[in-house]
Amino acid sequence: MRPARSAFKASYGSRYRAGMLTVTSVNVNGLRAASKKGFVEWLARTEADVVCLQEVRAEPHQLPDEVREPEGWFTLHAPAAAKGRAGVSVYSRREPEAVRIGFGSAEFDGSGRYAEIDLPGVTVASLYLPSGEVGTERQDEKERFMAEFLPYLVGLKVRAAAEGREVLVCGDWNIAHTEADLKNWKANRKSAGFLPEEREWLGKVFDEYVDVVRSLHPGVDGPYSWWSYRGRAFDNDSGWRIDYQVATPGFARRAVKGLVERAASHGERWSDHAPVTVFYEL
Repeated sequence: MRPARSAFKASYGSRYRAGMLTVTSVNVNGLRAASKKGFVEWLARTEADVVCLQEVRAEPHQLPDEVREPEGWFTLHAPAAAKGRAGVSVYSRREPEAVRIGFGSAEFDGSGRYAEIDLPGVTVASLYLPSGEVGTERQDEKERFMAEFLPYLVGLKVRAAAEGREVLVCGDWNIAHTEADLKNWKANRKSAGFLPEEREWLGKVFDEYVDVVRSLHPGVDGPYSWWSYRGRAFDNDSGWRIDYQVATPGFARRAVKGLVERAASHGERWSDHAPVTVFYEL
């Protein structure tokens, strides 16, 4: 059952008098490094109510205080058991009703790739799907992750519906779904992130959930969210759209605006990804 809009408003209280829930997702490419290059300043000025981070690559105790527990935010950090790898976090201006790390996977729950929080009427998750590399164990790992994660997503949707809740899974999915989602698609047809089997898998996800930004920007190339640091990829907007906000249909219908917070110049970037922000009506 889709919660009534008035119920959403009543649950979120005075912080949300504008009638919006703003959610941002960004792969920070190492939170310690990003915090020295502009992330702290970005967090201080963002209007987001929830921020989902990926590729944190740090234990909580390794983060500066203003990043680990910034004033005005509740934080959930899920570092990887392997030091200096992966890691996801969720920041929320409202205290979550519940938090969870992992999705019940013996292999991946300690890998720093998934965490979720419950807010009134909606579960918000941060995902960092493995990037993969064709012909290597990294690709095998990616395929194992996808095989386990899809049934979890389907089950999460069913459980949430039974509770009258919506679901929003934000993150770096490391797959460009269609030719419109990367600039040089012809050259990447055999590359990890654009393999036919990966795109088919993501299509199965979108049979259950909605790619929110694409629903707000139909029929256009991009908007891209990742650009290689090599060459002039950023300057030429030769990017990939691999950072998604994926929502249950009821919550996706609440989205009124979605954008990529692309830096004004290459030198102003604090990650090779840009924040993806969506505004949802309550």
